[in-house]
Amino acid sequence: MDLYDVLMRRRSVRNFEDKPVPEDVVDKLIDAANNAPTACNVQPLSIVTVQEAGRRAKLARMVKRQPWVKNAPLTMIFCLDFWRLKRWAELSGVAFRGNDAFSHFLLGYADVMCAAQTVVILAESLGLGSVYVGKVPYVADDVRAYFEMPAYVFPLMLLCLGYPKTVPRNVPKFSPSVIRHRGRYRPLSDDDVRNAFDEKYGSFDGNARRYFERVLVEAVEAGEQGEEGWLERSRERMTKLAVKSNAEFVFKVRYRADLMVENNAEAIGTFRNAGFDCFK
Repeated sequence: MDLYDVLMRRRSVRNFEDKPVPEDVVDKLIDAANNAPTACNVQPLSIVTVQEAGRRAKLARMVKRQPWVKNAPLTMIFCLDFWRLKRWAELSGVAFRGNDAFSHFLLGYADVMCAAQTVVILAESLGLGSVYVGKVPYVADDVRAYFEMPAYVFPLMLLCLGYPKTVPRNVPKFSPSVIRHRGRYRPLSDDDVRNAFDEKYGSFDGNARRYFERVLVEAVEAGEQGEEGWLERSRERMTKLAVKSNAEFVFKVRYRADLMVENNAEAIGTFRNAGFDCFK
């Protein structure tokens, strides 16, 4: 199978076999992350590998309602690591203020995510499945304390990996013509915008489970892995809010617009607690 086929078959996998990832495979994943693109080759990246069952369970309790964090045999915590750069600068008698510079943070964030996605691709080629968990910045104080991370080290993303027990059949994506702009940005007409999302998400119907299997499969898989109530809570919220369209589902249920804004202070607070003062 060539690389294009590997990329096109990739799905977010949340249901894993109870089978450890061999250490030589873990070593290859780390090697791939270490060889990923990085601005100025400074590599502001550290990865905490979490494999012991008790520590996986503890991490799962921190991020809440995502049982695959506990069930995946391997979770990698991808960290933005300015502690190592800062200490190197101090030992060399020069200043490093990347933690105060938003531009430096953006470069570091891109470096970390390039490394994480490189791991995803290699993992897929080796027969592993993976899923990102993005909630970790909101509970970073707890994660940093439990995993003994010093100041200027910040956990940006979790990546759960393992051998798939099941793989989602399909994932709704835009037609490539929606995201490609030839030579200049081409704003879509209102009809084209509506059609793009309608084609992506499909029809909105009253069968919540069938709808979630298509657009929010994690709700179904969480219930199947013992996180009872997630599917029912989502169904109840849809009813309470009289959700009647895909857009209402995304912005009233999945990523509530008001809560996303309200969470700003909490997220920024965890960065500042780690010594990142670029969020002022």
